[in-house]
Amino acid sequence: MKCYLCPRKCGIERAGAVGFCGAKALKVGCVMKHFWEEPIISGTRGSGAIFFSHCNMKCCFCQNYQISHEGVGEEISVTRLSQIFKKLEEEGAENINLVTGTHYAEEIIAALEIYRPNIPIVWNSSGYEEPETIERLSPYIDIFIPDLKYYDSDISQKYSSAADYFEKASTIVKTMRACQPQDIIENGLMKKGVIIRHMILPTHIENSKKVLSWAAENLGTETYISLMCQYFPCYKADFPIDRPITPLEYKIVLKHAQKLGFKNGFIQEEGSASPKYVPEFKNKLDFY
Repeated sequence: MKCYLCPRKCGIERAGAVGFCGAKALKVGCVMKHFWEEPIISGTRGSGAIFFSHCNMKCCFCQNYQISHEGVGEEISVTRLSQIFKKLEEEGAENINLVTGTHYAEEIIAALEIYRPNIPIVWNSSGYEEPETIERLSPYIDIFIPDLKYYDSDISQKYSSAADYFEKASTIVKTMRACQPQDIIENGLMKKGVIIRHMILPTHIENSKKVLSWAAENLGTETYISLMCQYFPCYKADFPIDRPITPLEYKIVLKHAQKLGFKNGFIQEEGSASPKYVPEFKNKLDFY
């Protein structure tokens, strides 16, 4: 099958070649109960996070570069993925959190056909996707958590080789909202809905303000926004993003969000910009 799952549209036969994302067979870099997601996702028992290896964005500053760029992880079968779903559910995870799985959308659907957990399924992605892929996933996904990384095409090209990022991601978040039009929160946990994530980059606060302004105008100020200050320079991050953001930069963007009138959202505490919050990625999945 030729791969057209994302906007790169490489059109390669993944059984014998790799496209931009670098993926062939289904590969997972980490499985864990994640306690550092938004409170309505992690809850008290942790989100059942499955971090997929490889990525169709390959941001030069990626904090998960070991899996996104270097492909660390273990190749597994669709059946084993379904067993991981079940194991996380049995361990009490609040949800199944599929992290950066765009390039494995078909395998993930197949695994959910084998075993569909009785807890919410979360699609946690870069936002750089195709509407057809999201529509195909829609019957299986309860919560969408897309990034909305960039507004300016020169920035998205410089850091992620994706000049069309905003064009694609802005369409995708609207598609996700159409798939899950209502946010449902029960006992402090999201059961269905959409959360838009945006990580502020140093020196690029105007980009962040444009992203938030677009979201307010096109998605509404009731939308859940997660405004992240966890950036620290990783992998090939170079000037001018070779430092964490400053408290002032974060304050300026946060005040802009407040001025726009966002009513639901999450902000990170200072100190979030630390490698200690990055999961440990391995070539073999322990226990799972």
